[in-house]
Amino acid sequence: MKIVGDVHGASAARNSGKHLSIFIGESDRWHGKPLHMAIVERARQEGLAGATVTRGIEGFGANSRIHTASILRLSEDLPIKIEIIDSAERIARFLPTLEAMVTEGLITLQDCEIIKYAHAPLQQTGNTP
Repeated sequence: MKIVGDVHGASAARNSGKHLSIFIGESDRWHGKPLHMAIVERARQEGLAGATVTRGIEGFGANSRIHTASILRLSEDLPIKIEIIDSAERIARFLPTLEAMVTEGLITLQDCEIIKYAHAPLQQTGNTP
């Protein structure tokens, strides 16, 4: 199953897919780079349909330590959530890479129904009128 024919396609009919969520900390790193950036870059390299990173204002994880953006308790490790939605096959191919990258955090996977996936046509570059 393909979401849209390919990652750069136009619009598609309803399809089933997978919703991958990754919960990490803002200070997490992968080879010196922020982990959330490394995950998004790797997902793009592997041809996944897209990824969204959301920075939380407060949260806690397995260690039960609260991380917050509050002025009184400013944290340097706010929660980060990365969401990726694609076909079951593409997500399955990406999971081993992701599991190697995430040494602390939470990874969840749910079934989802893709209602619409569309974007504007890609802009031409260069001197073409």
